[in-house]
Amino acid sequence: MKDLIKKTKIELEDTLTEKREALRKFRFGVSGSKIKNTKEGHNLRKEIARILTVISAGQYKI
Repeated sequence: MKDLIKKTKIELEDTLTEKREALRKFRFGVSGSKIKNTKEGHNLRKEIARILTVISAGQYKI
């Protein structure tokens, strides 16, 4: 969480876009039975939530 606070809003939005894309690829991989690590989806959702929390609270570096 502390590393997220040190980023700027633009960096956070870029990271958020990357995580959402990774989650989308994960979901399609699960439906095709290509994914072995099912815990990855849970971790991606948690990271997305953390980023959104920092953005909405305005705790990012200006």
